[in-house]
Amino acid sequence: MSGGAGGDRDEEGRDEVRGARRIPGPRPAADDFGDLGRVPPPGAPPAPVLPHRVLQALLGAWALSACSAEETAAVEAHLAGCEPCADEALRLRDAVGLLHTDRSLDLDPLLRSRVLESCLSRRPAKVPVPDWAAPYDAETARLDALLRDIGAAEWHAPVRLKWFEGERQTGRRTTVAGVIGHLMSVDGLVGAALGLDDPLPDAPLTPTARTEAYWSSARRPLTRTVREPWREQSHTLIRTVSFARRGSSELSVPYGDFSLPLQDAMLDRAFECWVHGRDIAKAVDYPYEPPSAGHLHRMIDLAVRLLPGALAVRRRAGLAGPAGRLVSAGSPGRSLHLEIEGSGGGHWYISLDSPAAVGSAEHTVAQVALDGVEFCRLVAGHVPPVEAAAGQRGDREAISDVLSAAASLSRL
Repeated sequence: MSGGAGGDRDEEGRDEVRGARRIPGPRPAADDFGDLGRVPPPGAPPAPVLPHRVLQALLGAWALSACSAEETAAVEAHLAGCEPCADEALRLRDAVGLLHTDRSLDLDPLLRSRVLESCLSRRPAKVPVPDWAAPYDAETARLDALLRDIGAAEWHAPVRLKWFEGERQTGRRTTVAGVIGHLMSVDGLVGAALGLDDPLPDAPLTPTARTEAYWSSARRPLTRTVREPWREQSHTLIRTVSFARRGSSELSVPYGDFSLPLQDAMLDRAFECWVHGRDIAKAVDYPYEPPSAGHLHRMIDLAVRLLPGALAVRRRAGLAGPAGRLVSAGSPGRSLHLEIEGSGGGHWYISLDSPAAVGSAEHTVAQVALDGVEFCRLVAGHVPPVEAAAGQRGDREAISDVLSAAASLSRL
């Protein structure tokens, strides 16, 4: 086929110009360097004559458009008659085209979390993690991925922890490093119940007192060095419950004025790890997704199981309405239907008058509909009860009492 006025094309699709190859025009992804070996326009000054070795040395600069006008003219004149240099120029310009991509070279910030989620869901462990410990395993891994991504200065970013005391929301200001110190302090309660070394052996049992003791014992502001002992502690907890799974169901973890079975305590620690992971992510402007649907469902279920007891405590303190009708233990009584929508959702019936009673659909006097993440934010003390429910129907006092009891489950 004819190649036009410039000459014929060979079998490789290259124009023949005065016996040398004419390299095709620039690709769209590259800067416009012009055609190699092009014929100078009429009236243009002649290109300077430079030694071959100098022209070879200029090929890289020419490909990057870093040559002067005179050097560019000399290189392009040389390429019209030097096949080895024309080959090298073509390779260099192709390489430069790869450097001028329109796509961002930054990694997707969610890539690491997706890889971790895939690994945790597909890779079988030689000693499998118990189902009830899997949420803690997943949430500590996700938080650790966040911590690895942030810079040294971001460990000192301010974080405000929020929870409810009585009828009002309270808070405490700390840093990202301080939050990890808090998690490590309270996780130590689970470790002590398992017979592991307690990082605060002489500290009180309540989470708030332990955290304050840890913060006050630090001789200087906490830094990113707190990540390693926290992560090692979480790995040790997971290994221990995985190897000791048979007898672990009988253990309980004291939290000062109450205690939780080990399985519920591990779920509680997973919930707090996620909540504080969100706090950290907000402070450093980092994307952070909710737990998987199955893990979120377990966290919601734990909070719902604790609600009748929390409601009874508030009633004894005069913060909730009187019991409507007492029934014998294990019998159905007045109930609130809690409908959780979205990821991790489901239906629960909460006993209103006694922790020993059984929630029942037939004895429902009120209904509340909430998004799953929003319910968890309420339980974490991040949302006031009056702002939480998306849908309400029935006994207004019962609804208010249950939502306030949910907020009362929060703590430092």
